[in-house]
Amino acid sequence: MSLEIGIVGLANVGKSTLFNALLKKQIAVSANYPFTTIEPNVGIVEVPDERLEKLADVIARDSSSATKNDKRGWVDGRPPVVPAVVQFVDIAGLVKGAHKGEGLGNQFLSHIREVDAIVFVLRGFSDPNVIRTGFIPEEDFGVLKAELLLKDLETVEKVLETSNKKQEIGNRNILEKAKSLVSEGKWLRDEMTDEEIDKIGDLQLLSAKKTIVVINCDETDLDKEPPDGGGLRICAKMEEELSSLDLKEQSEYLKETGVDEPGLNRLIRIAYDVLGLMSFYTAGEKEVRAWTVGKGSLAPRAAGVIHGDFEKGFIAADVVPFDRFVEAGGWKNSRDKGYVKTIGRSEVMPEDCVVEFKFNV
Repeated sequence: MSLEIGIVGLANVGKSTLFNALLKKQIAVSANYPFTTIEPNVGIVEVPDERLEKLADVIARDSSSATKNDKRGWVDGRPPVVPAVVQFVDIAGLVKGAHKGEGLGNQFLSHIREVDAIVFVLRGFSDPNVIRTGFIPEEDFGVLKAELLLKDLETVEKVLETSNKKQEIGNRNILEKAKSLVSEGKWLRDEMTDEEIDKIGDLQLLSAKKTIVVINCDETDLDKEPPDGGGLRICAKMEEELSSLDLKEQSEYLKETGVDEPGLNRLIRIAYDVLGLMSFYTAGEKEVRAWTVGKGSLAPRAAGVIHGDFEKGFIAADVVPFDRFVEAGGWKNSRDKGYVKTIGRSEVMPEDCVVEFKFNV
């Protein structure tokens, strides 16, 4: 499944700088004036995952007798590694009154409807040379949420006005509840059940999306407590500098600043947690690959992430916990040691497992 995250915030809070750092290339234009980003910049970022390299080593050792044809496409004596990816969307800066079309409000709101989760970037850095529209992160956050809630209120009111009162009574009750909540300034994802949100999902309400809060702070403030609600602190300027270094230089830089890992790693990990996602792996002579699926998904659904035909023709799946697969040294020894478990259509796909699917085509 494709994970899409929208990066949003007020003008000049460092969204595009963060976006550039995440992608390790200058895709978004960064400049010191509002509305530098007009059309959303989209970039694909690989999910950091040390397990993939270990699996590639295991497959390489386990395939010592493989033919040249089997090893076609190998790199440095190992099968190619294909990580999972996250799609980041850098969306035009928001201003107060966006729900009424102020600034680039209409474009902003249409783009944000399409993402799976929203990253609210709030300014927490000190730079008198950069124009700012807000001063305190909490106040900026309030403006952002208020604009999205006001747009949701407008959407829900229009639907209620035009819908037939005698039809879809259950959905109408949910819409009335949603109207009441957004009128009170409450975020729907925090107040309504997943089932209720699913029933009105076609409206693509903005406050029905899951969120992550990022404080774009000074490098010296990275060790401060994270913002309320489980967000994180990232120094976008530092991340951009890190992106130009090789892995060894990055490690030395992080050690000097007292940070364990780049902000990208932490942001993606939090996004997975917030969205309830997990990884599973396929490992063979053709490639070693990570896949993303929702936690609690049944095995056929996980198979469908690879190809729709796998889900339709699903028979069973052989799964091995990652650690045991590495310990055993591949599929053959995993089977010999009894580490392989076969699961059926009604069983949940385990997290962080190596899998082989059986299916009819």
